[in-house]
Amino acid sequence: MDGQLNASTDLKLTEWTSCGGCAAKWGASLLGELVASLRTSSPDAALLVGLAPFDDAAVYRISDDVALVSTTDFFPPLVDDPADFGAIAAANACSDVFAMGGRVVLAINVAAFPEALPRDAIAAILGAAAEVVAEAGGTVAGGHTIRSDEPIFGLAVQGLVHPDRILTKGGARPGDVMVLSKPVGTGIVLAGGTDDEKAQATTGMRQLNRFASETLVALERDTHAVTDVTGFGLAGHGWEMAERSGATLVIDTALVPLYPGAAAAAQAGTRTGGDARNRQYLEGHVRSEADPALEALAFDPQTSGGLLAAVEPAVVDTLEGVGFTVIGEVVEGDAGVDLR
Repeated sequence: MDGQLNASTDLKLTEWTSCGGCAAKWGASLLGELVASLRTSSPDAALLVGLAPFDDAAVYRISDDVALVSTTDFFPPLVDDPADFGAIAAANACSDVFAMGGRVVLAINVAAFPEALPRDAIAAILGAAAEVVAEAGGTVAGGHTIRSDEPIFGLAVQGLVHPDRILTKGGARPGDVMVLSKPVGTGIVLAGGTDDEKAQATTGMRQLNRFASETLVALERDTHAVTDVTGFGLAGHGWEMAERSGATLVIDTALVPLYPGAAAAAQAGTRTGGDARNRQYLEGHVRSEADPALEALAFDPQTSGGLLAAVEPAVVDTLEGVGFTVIGEVVEGDAGVDLR
């Protein structure tokens, strides 16, 4: 790469990396084995959510009415534009705090960049991330940067939540309705969509889950379980909710909102590397009678995806009015996901 290249030229970040976005995550099977080896009962009663069981973020009680929500997320570029990359990385990192029902207050940059990467590209990444964190309600207050052959960026994000109002993956009940706040298909669209379709997916990935979270928090008595949909796909994160809740999640794949071009690309056979890893991890946990293309979109790794929630039927109209889509239901049965 030409060290004199600047971000105003034809710089394409995806040419600097081999795998981008949440598709770069370790496979869930390998990650699960590692996490299992680290799980120990904490002697600290203030640790409300840790590794046993793990959730979207850790939660630590500070006082009777304040708990700290702590998370980190980072990955290589999945889009070419530096500002888009920074904004998506920030929205994705903040999402875990929102999935726990928290509000973002502080973020620290986690960065690894090639020394030849243009300085204005790096500035664009950091600047866009800071803007999104501010939109999330927080402040970027520092960070750490190292040299790397490939660019990697993300943030460690801290939030606050009431200890008695934490949203977790567990708690879905038979009779609940499953709702989703964003479309699905980022991995497949970025791999096989048109430029316009990729741009629309990029806009969606830049969008924060703040409003969706605040709506679910306001309906806390009727919100039973929440997670965000990222690298393990809709099916994978649905399985985590089913496992924690001891119930079956039934997802009607025909109802799942999709980014423009996602269905066509999936039908044409576009798949990402994360598809096979997710299927391997979910073997025996996900049963499918769905159309193959819609099934593939359920396994597709997402980056900065929406919030998936199990809620009382009484609040569905309210949630649909603010952009959520009904995609299924929770029924009695062994923990698992049924794709139909």
